[in-house]
Amino acid sequence: MEILLIVILVILSAAVFILMKQQARSTSSADTQSMMMMQQHIESLRSDMRASLQSITDQVGNQLTSVTQQIQAQTSTVGNRLDSAARVIGDVQRNLGELNRATQEMKELGQSMSKLEELLSAPKLRGGLGEFLLEDLLKQVLPADHFSMQYRFRNGHIVDAIIRTSDRMVPVDSKFPLENFRKILSAQNDSEKKSFQKAFTTDVKKHIDAIASKYILPDEGTYPFALMYIPAENIYYEVVIKDYGTNDAAIYQYALDRKVVPVSPNSFYAYLQVIALGLRGLVIERRAQEIVDTLSRLQGDMGRVREVFDVLGTHLDNARKKYDEADKRLSTFEGKLEGVAEHSLPGPQSPLLTEQHVA
Repeated sequence: MEILLIVILVILSAAVFILMKQQARSTSSADTQSMMMMQQHIESLRSDMRASLQSITDQVGNQLTSVTQQIQAQTSTVGNRLDSAARVIGDVQRNLGELNRATQEMKELGQSMSKLEELLSAPKLRGGLGEFLLEDLLKQVLPADHFSMQYRFRNGHIVDAIIRTSDRMVPVDSKFPLENFRKILSAQNDSEKKSFQKAFTTDVKKHIDAIASKYILPDEGTYPFALMYIPAENIYYEVVIKDYGTNDAAIYQYALDRKVVPVSPNSFYAYLQVIALGLRGLVIERRAQEIVDTLSRLQGDMGRVREVFDVLGTHLDNARKKYDEADKRLSTFEGKLEGVAEHSLPGPQSPLLTEQHVA
């Protein structure tokens, strides 16, 4: 602003100098009055120029103040937005960290599943897992005295579990036909899938035949049927629902024809609930019989008490009769005593009493 004023003053001075020089050329040095008027006019121009410059300076200052305030407000807004952006970036970074941890956990879970799949590839380990799941389900529903694990029959065969009811046993054997089932899922074309389905059907039917021949033994106290526990719902679905369209009978019908009932964890749990209710009914029935026996004994005791009570009543009746008889005799005796007393005592006119009164 000061530079602008200096430039204006320089321009005005140069103009004044030029005007004075022109006046000196055109007039004589004696024209002093005209010079003074010129100076007054220049002074007036200077005053107007200063007022204009002051007004411009004030306007520029006000505008600068307004611009400064706007810049400060914008700076504050930008700062707030930057803070918000920083918080959002921080949240995103934390979420990314959590996502990384979740991704790592999923990776570890995938590795664990892969290891579990490797473990289940061994038939013995699959069988052990099926037996473990079967035992855990039995423990959740049935009392400990109504089932046994690894029950041995007289023929030497060992079934995974038996369920004891009132007078019979239900054999339960766990089967886990996983190998060919996985091949069905990983088949590349229909031809391979049909081949693996046929192999899967053959495996399951072999298990059914083994259960029917080894564990359905009514002469050893079993029911004329057995349960085949399949510890995976998807495999159970293949066994029960699917019909592969072969000439042979469907797997489920094949099992029922041999008195073998396939069950999954869900359906077996429902069966166990029904069995548990039946066992509770048997307990209630036994307790009701005990109550009836107790009531019979109490009835006998009541009869004996009645006999004693009747004897006591007879004795009390005899005692009452004896009491009445004794009371009558006592009354008679008292009457006799009163009669004797009246006859033996002297009357009021007897000589003895007169003499005693005179004396």
